[in-house]
Amino acid sequence: MGNKVSIGLLGLGVVGSGIMKLIESQQKELVHQLDCSVEVKSVLVRDLDKARNVNVQQTFLTTDPTDVLEDPEIDVIVEVMGGIEEAYQYTLEAFKAKKHVVTANKDLIALHGTELEETAREHKCDYYYEASVAGGIPILRGITDGLAADKIEKVMGIVNGTTNYILTKMTNEGMTYEAALKEAQDLGFAESDPTADVEGLDAARKMAILGRLAFSTDVALSEVEVNGIKDLELADLEYGEKFGYTMKLIGSAECEDGQIEVSVQPTLLSNDHPLAAVKNEYNAVYVYGKAVGETMFYGPGAGSLPTATAIVSDLITVIKNMRLGVNGNSSLKPRISATLRSSEQRSGQFYLRIHVKDQIGAFSEISTLFNDLHVSFKRILQTPMKQQDLAEIILITHQTSLATFENALKQLYDLDVVQQIKSYYKVEGDAPDEVAGTTKALS
Repeated sequence: MGNKVSIGLLGLGVVGSGIMKLIESQQKELVHQLDCSVEVKSVLVRDLDKARNVNVQQTFLTTDPTDVLEDPEIDVIVEVMGGIEEAYQYTLEAFKAKKHVVTANKDLIALHGTELEETAREHKCDYYYEASVAGGIPILRGITDGLAADKIEKVMGIVNGTTNYILTKMTNEGMTYEAALKEAQDLGFAESDPTADVEGLDAARKMAILGRLAFSTDVALSEVEVNGIKDLELADLEYGEKFGYTMKLIGSAECEDGQIEVSVQPTLLSNDHPLAAVKNEYNAVYVYGKAVGETMFYGPGAGSLPTATAIVSDLITVIKNMRLGVNGNSSLKPRISATLRSSEQRSGQFYLRIHVKDQIGAFSEISTLFNDLHVSFKRILQTPMKQQDLAEIILITHQTSLATFENALKQLYDLDVVQQIKSYYKVEGDAPDEVAGTTKALS
């Protein structure tokens, strides 16, 4: 491979520029680690004349992908152009040309990761994508390498910085969802079109990747249950606080006996849970291993240099594999064929907020309904409303199956005393037994 490795870069946006800066500034360290220099030889861009925040020779830039993909001197392709279709085709072409690929493209990995890894193995190429989940946090390498000897049972975390920033502002400063979103957009944490973030789609793609690697099974994006934060009301965050909980958008993946459950949903976390303290744009992933127990990975989930650091770390691994002659052996085929857990097999605690007629016997009817379904309450809070004939009841259940809770919701709609089911969310962890202003309910 000589004393130099040449890189082809697909895309020169925020992350691509960070990669250029990092390779230039860390060249001495790269030579020390690899015993060779690393250079970006060619960069695919859409507009040759666009102003850029990184110094790059005009002769390095091209709008023709073949200039990068078919250059025999280029050893590794770094794909940071985003999108799916073009990135997919270019990645396949790179493998066929015997070029290794490093990417940050979570959308591509979530949809085509298994297929692309198989193609990489066929052509004896490496395919790494650490930066596709949680930016600069080495969570994928932590799962596949650091915890390789353990059996991972559950992965849960905050994997979208935009929504975590919004929820932090709503919780700590009482901002409305709309005001917090606008501030996130003004600061560059949220896109002008925040749909993928606030509806949970971005986090769902990342959880599909985490689930696939953690459990060595295929996890289709369509198998991830997704609920976002755009319909959250401040009232639910405030009631959660009264009960000793903090609202977070949590991605969760569990596997037991070949049955998996992968979801992204607003969740009330006990305030003493480590993830409850993760604020603003930061990400954190909690991993439960059968042997190691609980571990947590924490850090910046996005940004030019944190993401570039993950990409260049993958690049270093590829080059080390080149020197050892072991490329194409890094990824493992799925080991098990998992099935989705049914709602009867899924369990948890649940938060429920309902508006009821403020009349004698109203709560008794609700309590009887849940009692008949063998669901008991951990917490109860009842408050009067401005409408004199209505009251608001907030409940947190003990552990029950999802199927039973969904059955309870259906039956609540049929009760004459129930005016509206305002909201319901999953609850994770145990809050203190005594919380001011609430009532501890007995089974």
